[in-house]
Amino acid sequence: MGVVADELWLNEDELKAWRSYLQMRRTLETHLARHLQREFDLSRSDFEILVNLSESPSGRMRAFELAEATQWEKSRMSHHLSRMEQRGLIRKDACDARYPEIALTEQGRKAITACAPGHAARVRELFVDVLGPDRLALLGEASNDVVNAIAEHQKTSCAAEVQGSC
Repeated sequence: MGVVADELWLNEDELKAWRSYLQMRRTLETHLARHLQREFDLSRSDFEILVNLSESPSGRMRAFELAEATQWEKSRMSHHLSRMEQRGLIRKDACDARYPEIALTEQGRKAITACAPGHAARVRELFVDVLGPDRLALLGEASNDVVNAIAEHQKTSCAAEVQGSC
């Protein structure tokens, strides 16, 4: 039983690396989000939606596509899109399908155009340049490996009712 129980826990080095990763991710995300909020009155969630829409060739996506891209629950997506629509950043356009198309408005395009260069510069300064090209490449590979492991876990180990959130 001692071997099995020990395998369930992270060893000291693994725990140190895991906690370091969590602290880095939270600290970086929070710092970047504060800049977006303070300088452009955009939340991290606003930015994520605007990025997805601005990278779409048509500037439009279906609500379910945005939910898939952001990994948000349907309810969260619906509420957030309503708030963004009230602020004039996006527009909901009815279409033949069940879910509306979400379109980037001129105001939304101006918002992402204004904030993206500064955001990218901060990502470069605080992440890309700190890691350098070799460690950045290794992190990219490791990140892809983790994402692939999660996808496999979802296919083989998650109960059907938790597939999207497992």
